[in-house]
Formats: sequence, C-alpha cells, structure tokens
Amino acid sequence: MGDLVADKVSMVFDMGDGEDVHALKDVSFTLKQSELLSVLGPSGCGKTTLLNLIAGFLRPTDGKFVLNDGEIAGPGVDRGMVFQQGALFEWLTVAENVDFGLRMKNADPVETANKVEEWLDIVGLQGFGDTPTYQLSGGMQQRVALARCLINDPDLILMDEPLGALDALTREKMQALVLKIWKETGKTIMIITHSVEEALLLGERLFVMAPRPGRLHKQYHLPFAKRGLSEDPREIKNSKQFVETREEILTMIWDMEEEIMGKAEIA
Repeated sequence: MGDLVADKVSMVFDMGDGEDVHALKDVSFTLKQSELLSVLGPSGCGKTTLLNLIAGFLRPTDGKFVLNDGEIAGPGVDRGMVFQQGALFEWLTVAENVDFGLRMKNADPVETANKVEEWLDIVGLQGFGDTPTYQLSGGMQQRVALARCLINDPDLILMDEPLGALDALTREKMQALVLKIWKETGKTIMIITHSVEEALLLGERLFVMAPRPGRLHKQYHLPFAKRGLSEDPREIKNSKQFVETREEILTMIWDMEEEIMGKAEIA
C-alpha cells in the first residue's frame, strides 16, 4: 500500500467535430495512504473523469497518476470501484456477486466462502448470501457492491456517487457504513458526490473543483469524518463549524454555476 500521486494531469476529449473538451488541466495532489477524500464541484468540472483516470478506464492526455510507486496504465487489482447503481449481476445471488472477482481468479472455494461471510457481516447483510440480488432494496444492493469491492482487498477504493440514488434515511445509514469500513480497514478511499453535506461528513480531506477545464479550486482538511466514527451525524451536521463550512462551499459552487450559465448565455 502507498500514496496516490497526481502529477500535472490534464485530459482533453476530441469530440470528432473539430471541438475539444478540456475536462481537466494540470491537476496535482497527493492522497496519503488511509486518507478519506471527498470531491465536489459544479456539473462538468471533471469529477467523474478524474475518477475514471485513476481507475485506469481512461489515459490522461498529459501528466500521470502514480500508485504504489507505479504509474497507472489501466485497471488493476490495487483499485476497486463502487458505482452509483452498484453494477451488480442481478440474476446471481448476493454471495455469487460478492465472490465474483475471487472466483475469476480461481481462489480457494472454502477460503472464499469464509471471506464472503465475513464481508456480508461487516456490511450488515449476514444471512442474505443465498438471496437473489434483484430482490434487494437499493440500499442493500449498494452494500453488496461495497462487499464485492472490499473482498478483493484493493489498496484504493474509488466511489462514484455511490449513495446518490438512495432515500435520505438509507443514505445516512450508508454514510455511517462507509466511515465504519474506513476505520476498520484503513483503506484509502476517494468518493465523488454532489451532496455538500455528504462530502463534509465523509471527507477527511475535501477538494472543491472549478469548472471546465476542471482543476482543484480549494482544499479543506476537516474533522467531521473522524468525529462521525463516535458522534451522532445529525449533531455534527448542526454544529457551528459544519454549518459555516457548508454555507461557504455552497456559495462557492453556486457562484461557479452562475458563471457557467452566464458563459452559456453569451455563447
């Protein structure tokens, strides 16, 4: 396990009609091992592009990402991805979804079964191993997606709006689960979200990205994730520091959105 380093990363998409889209420009940062990072920004600021580059689904136009002292050149077992909709095989059982990666690697069946039970217990799905995945609620399916990612023991967990489709109560419970997993595993986690409150609660560090070309606008070091391990999240969200930081970031993003709309009207 090691740090993730972004070294002057830029990404330009050729749209095929003579137009280029500058999704990211000169993005540099170091994400330390075991840190929990949340990323916010207005629409079109390159949040998902950033995540897809780190996952290895895309290659940057310029610059590079380095993880464990090696340049990221494609998908790898050192990174695990949790998508907004889980991307599960709904015709398989919960256990078959969770152990899918290990079965593809021909891992020992007995050891794999034990690991499945362990992770189902951690994510609160003990006893659901034989349940067809399509019978689960959205929140339970996201728990399956988390277990499927974590059972492969990646160094870095990437989450793209993993809680965005959930109702408010389920989302709160899943936020607590993410914090629990972070504490118990010591994994490095990077989460993309559109929710300012969620980014504040989950982000030990928080990046606010500026609109196209996407770049890091402001960085925060926050106490709320560690507080969330032992305190009531609702009390944290009502604290003076949380409210003030939330309003500062909301104003920041609102001003960016206004600027984007103004440029669109001029164009």
